[in-house]
Amino acid sequence: MNVLITGANGFVGRTLCARLVDKGWSIKGVIRSGKHVARLPAGIDIVQIESIGPDTDWSQALENIETVVHLAARVHVSEETAADPLSEFRYVNTAGTEHLARASSEAGVRRFLYVSTIKVNGECTIDVPFTERDEPAPQDPYAISKWEAEQSLQRISSETGLEIVVVRPPLVYGPGVKGNFLRLLKLVDRGIPLPFNMASNRRSLIALDNLVDLLVLCIQSPQAVSQTFLAADGEDLSTPELIRSIAKALGRRARLFPFPPVLLCLGAKLLGVEEITSRLFGSLAIDSTKVKKLLNWDPPVSVRDGLQQTARWYLSNQ
Repeated sequence: MNVLITGANGFVGRTLCARLVDKGWSIKGVIRSGKHVARLPAGIDIVQIESIGPDTDWSQALENIETVVHLAARVHVSEETAADPLSEFRYVNTAGTEHLARASSEAGVRRFLYVSTIKVNGECTIDVPFTERDEPAPQDPYAISKWEAEQSLQRISSETGLEIVVVRPPLVYGPGVKGNFLRLLKLVDRGIPLPFNMASNRRSLIALDNLVDLLVLCIQSPQAVSQTFLAADGEDLSTPELIRSIAKALGRRARLFPFPPVLLCLGAKLLGVEEITSRLFGSLAIDSTKVKKLLNWDPPVSVRDGLQQTARWYLSNQ
């Protein structure tokens, strides 16, 4: 199998590359020009590009490729500096993805696996978890651009016959994790008291190894063609449960104290960081029934083991 992976040196890309090399497949890894490649496994054919957009030259990268796994994207950042964020996200995530898919079809690629985001479904769940049947409700520029990319891929598939598979993961954690999850690891490790003991939310996560396992399956399975999948670990956690689980994995004591969520949310709104509290107190649950039944997939790593792997990586890098 000849596979092209964009974002090969990213959080998910590195582990996926390693997994596919172990299978004996021929892998091309796309990275931005000038990016560090030392962390990529041996045996990867590196292709460097300047940037992803509607004019990217993919001819070298797509030569003799059967399947494309598109991981690279302009991702959400907490401090946006672009004057028009939606246009910037669309340039890379929508127009860039559409251009890559059309180039893939013209180059004879058979399957295009697109890693989207659960944020296409929306930002929170109330009484029932998200499923693939839900009407998409993206709210921020990142999610809007990813949803528009999904729609472009479906049009290209109907026009060209390119096999499309879409996976919408929730928050991914594991060795090498960054962002809010890494910040939470640091807070728990330092023993900082956290005012989240009154949170009663439910949030779905997916361990890095579980996501990679599913992506490998989606590359191969005939049943995956033309499907969109929502996938998670299968054990939803409240914020206090997550913090206690992280503390246990780190060998620390969880320091939680009760504080009215409404007051925390009000304070966060006044400070302009309400998005963070919405994640800490809001629910975002996923129903993975479809992917489990259609692809006969079960997450190979439990939440407990996934958090322990993450904790070991974190402690070894301190």
